[in-house]
Amino acid sequence: MTTLSTYLQITNNLPKWQAMTTASPDVATQTKYFKDNIGKVTSADAFMKDARLFNYAMTAFGLSDLTYAKGLMQKVLAGGVSSSSALANTLNSANIKAFATAFDFADNGETTTTSSTLVDNVVGKYTEQALETNQGQQNPGVQLALYFQQHAPSLTSVYGILADSKILTVVQTALGISSSTSSQSIDTQYRLLSSKVNLADFKDPTKLQQFISRFAAQYDYNNGGDANSQSSLLSTLFDTSGSGSSFGLDTSLLMSVQGTKFGYF
Repeated sequence: MTTLSTYLQITNNLPKWQAMTTASPDVATQTKYFKDNIGKVTSADAFMKDARLFNYAMTAFGLSDLTYAKGLMQKVLAGGVSSSSALANTLNSANIKAFATAFDFADNGETTTTSSTLVDNVVGKYTEQALETNQGQQNPGVQLALYFQQHAPSLTSVYGILADSKILTVVQTALGISSSTSSQSIDTQYRLLSSKVNLADFKDPTKLQQFISRFAAQYDYNNGGDANSQSSLLSTLFDTSGSGSSFGLDTSLLMSVQGTKFGYF
């Protein structure tokens, strides 16, 4: 299966895939521990001392790579999010800010973890991360596509693309921008992406899916997709639901899927 066809299979049947992920032994075990114990936590220090709770929450917010950086995260939680100078607001990381907002002990104190909304939000995010990770073990392109679908609509600045390596990879791949440009200055990268990307498009469901489709096709091309996979992808683009409906891509894009390497939009 192509990256796009797998991605569509999941997104078109998302409740089923979420349920399967939730029921998997490891996810179910970790989620039960989180639900049973998070309400007992009354401070940021206690939260961070329970490695299972802390790691679960960090993973849920896409911060598993920073679970070792407890000193940094302790300062993030201590500063809260109310002040514009708070660390969570100055790190230019949407994931860290979301984490600090959810676990805002600085402003909410002992009541921070008593909200059922908080629990449902974190569990939902953890399930999403687990689903993406599971898919990534089979096809990293699918993981990137699922991540992009979830997070790209919330981007408010091109700097947000540069601050998120997964989103940046999707954008670079879709637009045929060499990953070597990441070694250039931030200002140079910002100007390049600003000339190629309209963030408003990511808030439009149709345009968002078109961009992900472009990424998926280019990802497969870059990773050895053959003529058969390109032909299969073309069929999928024309009919994503089995009802004969078009996915809404223009003719030039559809033609390019048949073997021509993509350039910029």
